[in-house]
Amino acid sequence: MKPAKFDYVRADSIDEASSVLAEYGDDARILAGGQSLLPMLNMRLAQSRMLVDISQSAALNFMRVDGESLRIGASVTQASLEWRENIASELPLINQAFPHISHFPIRNRGTVCGSIAHADPSAELPLCLLALGGEIVLRSQRGTRSVSADEFFLGTLRTAREADELIEAVRYPLAKPNQRFAFDEFSMRHGDYAIVAIAVVTDGTNMTFAVGGVADRPVSQNWRGVSGNDVETLLHDFSISLEAQDDQHATAQYRRHLVRTLGKKAIAKVLS
Repeated sequence: MKPAKFDYVRADSIDEASSVLAEYGDDARILAGGQSLLPMLNMRLAQSRMLVDISQSAALNFMRVDGESLRIGASVTQASLEWRENIASELPLINQAFPHISHFPIRNRGTVCGSIAHADPSAELPLCLLALGGEIVLRSQRGTRSVSADEFFLGTLRTAREADELIEAVRYPLAKPNQRFAFDEFSMRHGDYAIVAIAVVTDGTNMTFAVGGVADRPVSQNWRGVSGNDVETLLHDFSISLEAQDDQHATAQYRRHLVRTLGKKAIAKVLS
C-alpha cells in the first residue's frame, strides 16, 4: 500500500517546526527517523495532511550533559547514542538495553525521541526513561514545558504531548556512583519487540522496578529496603497488579510469569 497524499516541509529550526505544528495541529506529523511512522502511513494506519521533517535539523541534533542528565535532541539517532563514547558510564541501563533494541539498520535511522513519541508499550527506550525518572521537553509557540516520564505515557501510542507540541529533547538522568542497574527482556526472536522487558535501578536503599510489554504503557514500582527474602512476594504482587491481557504472542498468565522470572534474575544481579 501507499500513503494518502500529504504535503511535506523540511524544518531546519525549532521555530519553523513549531510554526507548522501550530497551523496544522492534529493534521501534522513529525518525521525524524521514520522507522515507525512511514510503515504506518504506508498501511494507512496513520494519515497526515502535513509531514514535518526534522531529521536534518542541526538545532535538534545534540547530546550534552545538562546538570545531572544527558539531554538528547529530537533528531539524534539511536545509533548515535549507542556509540557515544561515555554511554557505559553515563547511562549503564541504556547501554544494557541497546543489544535488545531492534537491529542496527533500524537504530541507525530511528531516533531516541521518536521512540519516546511513538510510545509503544514494549519499546525499550521509553521503559528506561521511566525507570530512570527521566523527562520529556516539549516545545511549541506557546513556550517550553517538561513532563516526567510517569506522566507522559498515557497508553498504547498515546502521550501527554499536545497536537501543537514538538518533543524538543529528552533527559535521561546520569548514573550516580552508588547506583546499580539491570535490564533483561524476552522476545520471540532477537530484535523483535519485547513480550516482557524489565529494568531495575537501585541505590542500595531504594529500588525502581519497571516493566514493559505487559500493560498498555511501561509501568514502574518503587520499593525500599528490598532484600532477597522479599523478592518473590514483591514480584508476585506486582505481576498480579499489572493489567496483562492475552494476545497472539502470549497469554496474560505467561506474561505475569515472565515478570516474576526475569524480575527475580534482574534483582539478583543488582543485589549481588
